[in-house]
Amino acid sequence: MTCEVRGVRRTPLIVTEDVGLLDDLLRLCAAAGVRPEVGHGAPATRGSWEAAPLVLVGDDAARRLRGLARRRGVVLVGRDQDDPGVWQRAVEIGADHVLMLPDGEQWLMDRIADVAEGVGRPAVTVGVIGGRGGAGASTLACALAVEAARAGRRTLLVDADPLGGGLDVLLGGETVDGLRWPAFAQSRGRVGSTALEESLPRLHDVRLLSWDRGDLASVPPEAVRAVLAAGRRRGGAVVVDLPRRVDAGSVEALAQLDLGLLVVPPELRAVAAARRVAGAVGMVLRDLRVVTAPTSGPGALEGDEVARLLGLPLAGELPCLGSAPEPSMGAKATKSGVGGPLGRFCAEFWGRMPVGSEERA
Repeated sequence: MTCEVRGVRRTPLIVTEDVGLLDDLLRLCAAAGVRPEVGHGAPATRGSWEAAPLVLVGDDAARRLRGLARRRGVVLVGRDQDDPGVWQRAVEIGADHVLMLPDGEQWLMDRIADVAEGVGRPAVTVGVIGGRGGAGASTLACALAVEAARAGRRTLLVDADPLGGGLDVLLGGETVDGLRWPAFAQSRGRVGSTALEESLPRLHDVRLLSWDRGDLASVPPEAVRAVLAAGRRRGGAVVVDLPRRVDAGSVEALAQLDLGLLVVPPELRAVAAARRVAGAVGMVLRDLRVVTAPTSGPGALEGDEVARLLGLPLAGELPCLGSAPEPSMGAKATKSGVGGPLGRFCAEFWGRMPVGSEERA
């Protein structure tokens, strides 16, 4: 793996003379796909200490590094759990963390992988869920993702509803090459975020993780956790189309959301159904907001009234998405965005969200 991208160094520095410790650290770097720089004392190359994004200092080398400029991202690595002096040595070199092997191997490998992937600010992650069937949640999820990508944000759209028919179909890309959920069903631990992004279909500048046409109706919660965490590490925006039922997999998805949008047609029966959904979702997700799709039919409620009845804040009102069969987003998702009232809603929504413009994959 290359660790130099547009002048940004992604090579960790290891400082130790302990051969056994060095072997372990090199093994962890190799597992994370990184080739580190190795030194045995104060770095001979001018600037190596300051430039490395992560410095792994063996406990044996700590005293030789006294007096170097203080910096963030220094980890003191040792083996003796019972050595009280290790904390003093960590203070002397300004270490952020003290780590003991082998117990801390997974944590350290994750940090090394973060360096390799250039992990920065995590993606703002938004979930969309229907208050009842046919509310238009999938259409809104696709529109939000397309608009985020059109605005220049790195965007991942995750289809978390195995019974929804597939967002690739809704986006007009069911024949586009790329991996679907079955390929990730056995994922555990850490999934490489770059590898994930590059393996998925790309539709309208959106990376999409959807279902195939096979029989798989769920993936283990560990896989959902690993895949969504990988997507979030890439930054930008992640949009998740959620199922109305709350099971182990959807709980993992809900746990990684920054906020959720509950799409509710402004009808009393829809509000009654949405109350049950909101009660279940609210046990996991703190920030849940209502999106209504006003109609001109008799008895339609105002958006504020729907939000009041549900006891949730109102995120906005949409044109009716659920009164007719969902139109293909593939025809709407162009370089100029979704367009119409739906596109304006999505643009205004992202304009209020703290998501910076990200480089596209």
